[in-house]
Amino acid sequence: MFEDFTHGRRRFLGVAALSLAAAEFGLFDSEPAHSAPLHSVDLPEGSGITTSSFGTLKQITAGVLNVGYAEAGPVNGPTAVLLHGWPYDIHSFVDVAPLLAAAGYRVIVPHLRGHGTTRFLTGESFRNGQQIVVALDILALMDALQIKKAILAGYDWGARTANIIAALWPERCQALVSVNGYLINNRERNQLPLSPKAEQGWWYQYYFATERGRAGLEANRRELAKLIWKANSPTWAFGETAFARSAASFDNPDYVRIVIHNYRWRLSLAPGDPQYDALEKRLAAGPAIAVPTITLDGDSDGVAPATDGTGYAKMFTGKRTHRILKGIGHNLPQEAPQAFADAVFEVAGHTG
Repeated sequence: MFEDFTHGRRRFLGVAALSLAAAEFGLFDSEPAHSAPLHSVDLPEGSGITTSSFGTLKQITAGVLNVGYAEAGPVNGPTAVLLHGWPYDIHSFVDVAPLLAAAGYRVIVPHLRGHGTTRFLTGESFRNGQQIVVALDILALMDALQIKKAILAGYDWGARTANIIAALWPERCQALVSVNGYLINNRERNQLPLSPKAEQGWWYQYYFATERGRAGLEANRRELAKLIWKANSPTWAFGETAFARSAASFDNPDYVRIVIHNYRWRLSLAPGDPQYDALEKRLAAGPAIAVPTITLDGDSDGVAPATDGTGYAKMFTGKRTHRILKGIGHNLPQEAPQAFADAVFEVAGHTG
């Protein structure tokens, strides 16, 4: 199904409602049993961005990681796990979380491996960025938090991770919100050329394939990320404060190794972990996703141009709705938090 959907439609929670949600669900309260707090930060007038930021995060051992994550909303509510992309972090959801919490959801927003306060438990662990391990990280986090099933919602790396869990472990995924549709990687297909315009949007993959690119990411991680933010979302005036808030997450000691391995693995320039070969083979076959799904595109996405969703429609065998958000780029949940939250609410209703 295809329909245009502007980020101003169905706006039912304004500033007053967010304030009420913050008070009711502890978004400004540091009590660890209920939520990670949000705090105000100073922004220039007219910056076009909000004044919220996640406060003290929680940490939990999950699989090979100690995962840093934000939590909001009642602990007994239906769970939504929100998954960020690259080069971004959990603050992509800083304005989505209070909207969901206000509706009674328990919201979990984890730093993916290599980002923020998430750390490997040992120095000997393979700093692996292949697609399956990120999904296994989220399953391990859900196990550690005793979450049997959740709505999974994400974009970029986060959408791919949510796709994988929905495809291979549908019993853990109540419903799915996926920006840019079906994103599971097939490395053989990744060897095929795209149109020159599409290849241009992925320039950094080829940069990272070189030692010069690895050194460039190490030396200029913030400058490179800001360049990509601007290219990916050309209509988004994000401001210096919003960027700096997320860029702190790139100081993670494993950031460069995870990012470089992720992109080199995709292009078959770096091996994955052989213990996951069977799972990667299943993913390469293009498993269908049967859970209720909403796919979203921004019509100003500079790296993944919006489509009508028909190109991957056969990959979703359950109920699916596709929407295009006008004037929105690649970091869709941060650029259009209300529309992203609305998608979570609607897809959750499809499971009833």
